[in-house]
Amino acid sequence: MHRHLRIARPVSDLASSTHMYCRGLGLRVIASFQGHAGFDGVMLGTAGADYHLEFTRHRSHAVQPTPTVEDLAVFYMPAVAEWRAACARMMAAGFQPVAPFNPYWKVHGRTFQDRDGYRLVLQREDWMNAKRK
Repeated sequence: MHRHLRIARPVSDLASSTHMYCRGLGLRVIASFQGHAGFDGVMLGTAGADYHLEFTRHRSHAVQPTPTVEDLAVFYMPAVAEWRAACARMMAAGFQPVAPFNPYWKVHGRTFQDRDGYRLVLQREDWMNAKRK
């Protein structure tokens, strides 16, 4: 049984957000639901992953304001080449590169924002080497 980090984010458009995150982060749809306590939603992740992203949209309420921190979702890239490729995929999928709220991420990763203003970080592997020095 896998542990899960549930990262729930309200979205304005489930279909386009699902497509955006699947393309940018290489995720797939794990499950979806409609009309559960007034919410429609979709869970994204990878096979055997220890986390999933859950996007929800209330059928009658507007999307909530975005958070003021970006480290709700941080994805670690094991190699510089993979990190660069992932950054390119994110931009091709429609994510916007933005200046991070936390200065740490300016040095150790790259921050992206989705259409609803939610942020995530692709963190480079070299932060581990910096900690060892």
